[in-house]
Amino acid sequence: MPRVVVFDEFGGPDVMHVVEEPVVEPAAGEVRVRIEAFAVNPLDRMMRSGTSPAIVPLPHARLGVEGTGVIDALGTETTGLRVGDPIILAAVPNASVNGSYAEYTTLPASQVVARPAGLGITEAAAIWVAYSTAYGALVEKASMRPGDHVLIAGASGGVGRAAKQIANQIGAVPIAVTRHTTRKDDLLAAGATAVIATDHEDVAEAVRRHTGGRGADIVLDMVMGPGQQDLLKAARPGGTLVAAGFLDPRPTPVPTSTPLTVFSYRSFEHTLDAVVVNRMTAFLNAGVRLGALRPAVDRVFALDDVVEAHRHLEKGLHGGKKIVVTV
Repeated sequence: MPRVVVFDEFGGPDVMHVVEEPVVEPAAGEVRVRIEAFAVNPLDRMMRSGTSPAIVPLPHARLGVEGTGVIDALGTETTGLRVGDPIILAAVPNASVNGSYAEYTTLPASQVVARPAGLGITEAAAIWVAYSTAYGALVEKASMRPGDHVLIAGASGGVGRAAKQIANQIGAVPIAVTRHTTRKDDLLAAGATAVIATDHEDVAEAVRRHTGGRGADIVLDMVMGPGQQDLLKAARPGGTLVAAGFLDPRPTPVPTSTPLTVFSYRSFEHTLDAVVVNRMTAFLNAGVRLGALRPAVDRVFALDDVVEAHRHLEKGLHGGKKIVVTV
């Protein structure tokens, strides 16, 4: 029978184990996907460890919000797809029940999109979460335009890397923020126009220097915590800050008396909206076709080595590149 990764208690990577389960027949409007590869995301670690903001029912919980594969079966009333079509998962809102850490998963047909031509399986498994989040935050929420100076906090992470590529594709100017000077060259190579290292520079002063004294038009904060106060000072009056991450577990002071528009953003805000998903898909397809958008893959593991893949994630040595598991 097909294999699936489950966990019966919260804890470290060792709580995960592979079991065999029968395939689930798709209901009306659903598809069954034969998974070829999936990416390991920080949300997976939070669910597995019991620190996810969403409730994860135990035992026998599943993982995985991202992956790629082919349509294996269609439920009744499912249109626009055929068995054998290569797809990527565009939304897995209930990963604890039908996550992508499996040989098969069944979900609504509206939650898959065609796999962009030109992407290999490992890249396709790693593109949707980071790029849809960065696109949704910058384009849909902040209305990023050509020429905008975009300050990216958490620029070394997966969403930060995607945000730099998306800004460049539109013609905006991505400015990366990092805590370590040693990461400057890597961030410049990943598409940043300029890099500000907070271990040697004041963020607001450096941003004014890179923007002719104006400040950033858009701030993408993937970190949160007390450091957000420095980002607010770096934005121009009338600019926009989008808080889309949670890398710093410390409380984030509530912005007060700021001349900015401040948004909180979570990717499912848009990935469950079919109209926005169509725009996201068109943008990704164009970016892949032009060579502007390309996910960076760090290491690839086999399904039997999924515990080791999570151990690698927890070491934090992947530098924002994606960890992929092939099935």
